Amino acid sequence: MPEGQESLPLNSVRAFAVIAREKSVTRAAVVLGVAQSAVSRHLAVLEDYLGSKLVERRGRNSELTAFGRLFATAVSEPLDTIYFTAQRMKRRQTDLNRILVRTSLPTFASTLLIPNIQAFSTEAGGAVVDVITTLSQPTSADNFDVLITRDLALAEPSDRWVLLNEDLVCVGSPRQVAGKEIDIVTRVPIVSITSRPDALPTWLRGMDIKQDDIKLGARYDHHYLALPAIAHGKSLLVTPEVLVRDLIQQGLLEIVKGTRTPSGMQYHAHAVDRSQNLDLARMFCRWLVRLCKENPGKPKSRGVVSK
Repeated sequence: MPEGQESLPLNSVRAFAVIAREKSVTRAAVVLGVAQSAVSRHLAVLEDYLGSKLVERRGRNSELTAFGRLFATAVSEPLDTIYFTAQRMKRRQTDLNRILVRTSLPTFASTLLIPNIQAFSTEAGGAVVDVITTLSQPTSADNFDVLITRDLALAEPSDRWVLLNEDLVCVGSPRQVAGKEIDIVTRVPIVSITSRPDALPTWLRGMDIKQDDIKLGARYDHHYLALPAIAHGKSLLVTPEVLVRDLIQQGLLEIVKGTRTPSGMQYHAHAVDRSQNLDLARMFCRWLVRLCKENPGKPKSRGVVSK
């Protein structure tokens, strides 16, 4: 710094940015976890440095002056960028063999991904894979390395792998469907899944069955809630085949003969370019392609990398 040039009070700038966002010195103090008097001192120091009033009190609220609004606009976005970058760099230093996988497919995660993830960890030299599920649209500010999805779009640059083309099947407990023909679907109640309202109508069209010809059973939010009920009950479930693959292999569920039909939907895995562990994220996506291919005959598509 040139001799005689006063240094910018960065802590005061950060405190002011929070005041501007919260529109209150009191609320800013709560967000920052400091005393209100400390926030007021930071504000006074910054106003003295800039030589201009930034905030005027209006009862319990703090209203920015015209100069304060200009300054807040100028510094808020760079501060957010600095904070976000620092968090990412901190994670890079502390989690060199760790990735965060985000998915909008909770049943896929619970029935296929999680039970097999230790195999990837072993293959990747003890890598740690954190998994979160959310149905919200991802943004570039969200913290994740891999996205697994069927229906969400990813606007930011990424490498993309095709995991599988979804087939729908009708399943039930072996004692319920063993030896039965396809007409059982018109006699036994079929449960519905509110998170996949398209699945049952799509399957009915593929099977050329009218909705009036079936009996609707209980309703569940997600497939993972319905699966135990189907395995131990007397209802049927229309579900993506990939979600019940392991349960079928374990003998807990059985596919009703002749009830497989494509849904027209495709599962993807994305390794985002901004990942600090991009090589590990790509390795995970390639492993996931192999995992999905373990289902005999599915998927036929190879993992395709694209921008």
